[in-house]
Amino acid sequence: MRGEGLAIVGPRPGTLQLFANVSGSVDDKGICQCSVYLPDTTFPVQQAERLEIIATTLSAKFESELSQVREYAKLVTLYQQKILNLTIRVEHMESSSVSYTELDFQLLKAEISDLDRLVTQLKSSLVGSNVIVEQIYMEIRNMTILVSELESMDKNNILAIRRQIVSLQNRLKECEENANKTTVPPYFPPGSCTHGGLLNVSQPYVVKLNWRGFSYKYGSWGRDYSPSNPENEFYWVAPLNTDGRLLEYYRIYSSFDNLLLFQQTYESRITYGEGSGVALYNNFLYYHAYNTRYMVKHDIRRNTMVLQKELQDAVIGNRFSYAGVSWQTLDFAVDENGLWVIYSTENNMGNIVISKLNETTLDVLNTWQTRQYKPSVSNAFMVCGVLYATRPVNTRKEEIFYMYDTTTGQEGRTSIVMEKKLDTIQSINYNPADQKLYVYNDGYLLRYDAIFQP
Repeated sequence: MRGEGLAIVGPRPGTLQLFANVSGSVDDKGICQCSVYLPDTTFPVQQAERLEIIATTLSAKFESELSQVREYAKLVTLYQQKILNLTIRVEHMESSSVSYTELDFQLLKAEISDLDRLVTQLKSSLVGSNVIVEQIYMEIRNMTILVSELESMDKNNILAIRRQIVSLQNRLKECEENANKTTVPPYFPPGSCTHGGLLNVSQPYVVKLNWRGFSYKYGSWGRDYSPSNPENEFYWVAPLNTDGRLLEYYRIYSSFDNLLLFQQTYESRITYGEGSGVALYNNFLYYHAYNTRYMVKHDIRRNTMVLQKELQDAVIGNRFSYAGVSWQTLDFAVDENGLWVIYSTENNMGNIVISKLNETTLDVLNTWQTRQYKPSVSNAFMVCGVLYATRPVNTRKEEIFYMYDTTTGQEGRTSIVMEKKLDTIQSINYNPADQKLYVYNDGYLLRYDAIFQP
């Protein structure tokens, strides 16, 4: 018996045939047999190499196109931001009643022309269509038309606006010239109160860092005022310990030059004062005794305590201290009228209380209660019986904003800006002999000229 079967045959020379019908035969046991040609098992190396070359070429082209797309994406983002800026400017021109000069329109048109050129170039470099670029292109075209319309509408007002601009420029120039003129402030004899009160202060003169170093941020300094001998020069510098509370050491300088050269007349230790509300008046140092209501009068020549007296009703224990300045519950001040103390009481609900003191006995001669809350004030000082209080504006400016006249009992507002070098002003002392403010600013000694109004 013969049979036929479908078999896979190998390619013979000159043929690409994979399948073929072949003749078979049946053996004695009835099993069908046929011959089969198997495919050639040799690996197609040449085809694989061609395929690898094609894949490498396609990969390089893909990376190149992807790099261009990234660059285009960056450019599109940049152009979108520029168009947004231009759109805002044009919308402002539409909504505003202010006329624009022809130069403004020329600048706008130049920017839009640059954008038009860049987007046109981008369009030509992209293969196929890109929706974002087409939108940008159309927005630029619309913006060009809009600017042209605005320019034509605005030409009627250009001359009037130019006249206004010239007028404003002349007024600005006049203001600058007046501001640059150096005016000599009126002179008032030291120790007199014939002026109309504080008008301004000068720029600060940075004298030096306190003698104990930068870590001693709290303290006070100033010049002694002796009504009988106003030419006398004694300067004190009293940094508190680093806890910002304990007053232990102070130095006395016999002249300003000696202070600059660290040539102290003597250095003394007291036990103990509290806070930076120190004042030097007629060779006596006045300070707050540590953790008490006592006011202390200290002889700087003999370095001895002469007298102490309790200030009734004064709040202590760091309650109602100045803003940003701890432990200054009693603040002594000196002016043309003598010695004062600035503090708070519970009865006055933390508002500033001013008491005039007898410098010999420390008796309270008179007291005034203000309506200014003491913890909202950064510091205070007295000039001719008028209390001036400060508050911080920012890290480099302080404002003298409040005043209370003990002569009339009237309080008021003012605005005098004081430049400062660091954040916090720990103390301010006024001296009538030279009409200067002595400021302790985060460890640095600053000095200001007080300028008075006629």
